[in-house]
Amino acid sequence: MKRVARHLNVIKKNTIDLISEEELAKKLERSFLKKKPLRVKIGFDPTARDIHLGHTVLLRKLRAIQDLGHLVYFIIGDFTAQIGDPSGRKDERPVLTKREIVENARTYTQQAFQVLDKRKTKVIYNSRWYRDLTLSAFLPLLSRYTVARTLERDDFTLRLKEGRPLTLLEFIYPLIQGYDSVKMNADIELGGSDQKFNLIVGRHLQESFGQEAQIVVTLPLLVGLDGHNKMSKSLGNYIGITEEPLEMFGKVMSISDETMWEYTRLLTDLDLAALKTKHPKEAKLILAETIVCAYYSLRVAKSARQEFEKVFSKKELPSDIPVYQVSHKEVDVVEVIFSAKLVSSKNEARRLLEQRGISQEGIPLEKNTLTVSAQGTILKVGKRRFLKIVYTD
Repeated sequence: MKRVARHLNVIKKNTIDLISEEELAKKLERSFLKKKPLRVKIGFDPTARDIHLGHTVLLRKLRAIQDLGHLVYFIIGDFTAQIGDPSGRKDERPVLTKREIVENARTYTQQAFQVLDKRKTKVIYNSRWYRDLTLSAFLPLLSRYTVARTLERDDFTLRLKEGRPLTLLEFIYPLIQGYDSVKMNADIELGGSDQKFNLIVGRHLQESFGQEAQIVVTLPLLVGLDGHNKMSKSLGNYIGITEEPLEMFGKVMSISDETMWEYTRLLTDLDLAALKTKHPKEAKLILAETIVCAYYSLRVAKSARQEFEKVFSKKELPSDIPVYQVSHKEVDVVEVIFSAKLVSSKNEARRLLEQRGISQEGIPLEKNTLTVSAQGTILKVGKRRFLKIVYTD
């Protein structure tokens, strides 16, 4: 059946695991016969406020599935976020407050709709069914999975072997996430490759509740700006989808040539083979422009490219340098770049200064520099941020 083959090809593209293709083909055939779209589940624990490009690998796949006519159930884990997903972790996650979770969830959904089709997305908070779940109703859920099976997780085994803490809450996390699939009667669940265990638990739980097992689809984890670790806000190696266009453009340009091809494959619809015929620098400029365009517009993306080439290729100053007015002729360099919001903390400012990552009029400041002149001084902070300090009486 050509239609089944077409849907399979879209779902399979760039995936790591598909458990199983045969089951998925049967679900698709039934979907077409009954004219009923599949229920595709994705779960996000709102542990941070912003979505970065790493998240969009999954979101782009979901959008492609939506374009086929299926429905996405976007599960906000406001309950599970209070536990913290232990996947890929060597240590226990910090516990978030309810207020942090609510605020994070609000921005998560707003940003997700920059990729997802809102008309084909249903947002559901999993506290909806856990909020009123009594202990007597919850305990039987624990009997549906064994300790031995849960210990098959490599990260759990490693933490126990190294004597690191592993709480009972983390231990039962896969069951709680899997129970979401039961409540949704999900046909498909997507996740990063580090989520494979949790997604398979969902399959097993559905079967134990007499449901048809969901299809498990995992996708690659996007490497961060450091070129080694998974993109993560906590590691500071991320590109946020709400960052300023020039900042986003510059961060893409900072990745290695090897990483560039992975970004092209996972984050765009560009012709990879055609792009590889170009000079690596030109290919990366096209990639950066394409990514900025996806979250802003073609006009903004082209402007970001022009500005980037002006500043970093022609070594000229940016067209629009932010001005920070002060009332002293000399200012504390750490204080001023923090107050001007060029860094997220004073510690970051001190670290940049220590690494000679702050320049004045093109000359790197010495690491023991305390103050700079406020007589129209232009500071360059890191690779892409500029600030003009102006003294006013």
